[in-house]
Amino acid sequence: MALERELATYQKVLKDLVAEGNNEGKFVLIHGDELSGVWGTYEDALQAGYDKFGLSPFLVKRIQWMETVQNITRDISLCQASSCR
Repeated sequence: MALERELATYQKVLKDLVAEGNNEGKFVLIHGDELSGVWGTYEDALQAGYDKFGLSPFLVKRIQWMETVQNITRDISLCQASSCR
């Protein structure tokens, strides 16, 4: 799985990031086991990641205590049965 280390690092630091009080909703930049910082926008964090790590894998993720779950289906029969056309 891609970015396993980065996601594990995010889970380790999430409680501390949220406890700081002003980070929720901002974006964290993680490379390997390294927390590289917090930015106010996705674009700023992404740019910082490219500036610092180039094309090496890194993670930019919104800091959220409660993750939003999204359901996406690939069951085309659901769409064919309704007016998805």
